[in-house]
Amino acid sequence: MKNHANAVFAVAVLICLIPAAGYALLPYSQDFEDLSQQKPSSLADDGWLVFGNLFTPDGTYIGGYGPFPAPNDGSGFCQIASDEGGADQGVQQLVVFSDYENTDAHVDGNIVESNVFQEQVVGPGDVTEMWVFDFQAKMGNLEGSSTALAFIKTLDPGAGYAMTNFITLDMTCIPTSWCGFSLSILIDPGLDGQILQFGFLNTATNYEGSGIFYDNLNFHITGPVANDEMSWGGVKSLYR
Repeated sequence: MKNHANAVFAVAVLICLIPAAGYALLPYSQDFEDLSQQKPSSLADDGWLVFGNLFTPDGTYIGGYGPFPAPNDGSGFCQIASDEGGADQGVQQLVVFSDYENTDAHVDGNIVESNVFQEQVVGPGDVTEMWVFDFQAKMGNLEGSSTALAFIKTLDPGAGYAMTNFITLDMTCIPTSWCGFSLSILIDPGLDGQILQFGFLNTATNYEGSGIFYDNLNFHITGPVANDEMSWGGVKSLYR
């Protein structure tokens, strides 16, 4: 995936990913123990995708590339790691880091935002439900100006894939010991038919370290919410 700065074709690919009518959000759990650490497509086979965004040092957006099936080769975005967990995490974990294969961006001092995520489509039956993304995480080798986030994001295909929710947790200063974290989203009627992504991202430049370890992921429903309590999630921008 080298030198992706001009590969801005996300919309065309995303159109192909949208399933036919009748879709609905599905629970997802993963502890990475049953995925092969040696198989390059292990994460992709489990539905993981990656997407890169590029920014100048002052935060001006340059362009994006992806989505691509998530790699498991240690050179860009993510990999199945081992022996980084405790009793609750088992042998294997997910480590998320920068797209170090984007050599042009790193060498030029531009900011590489690397997204690693699962993707689903919201259905009409999901409206009024509260969905939660729980996971455990610990600090890896985050260095210099690198940052990290966990997120739930929604995108509207009917509005040029505009981001309608970006619900985040800052993972930049988490401990080096394992801790639990949680994000949630209330499904508004306006989200019917929109793409929902949950996962992790980081920003890095100049090949600075950017790794965070994750494990025991669980995306699940908590139950319906009364209509008079419903409200849109916050839309946040990393560079505003």
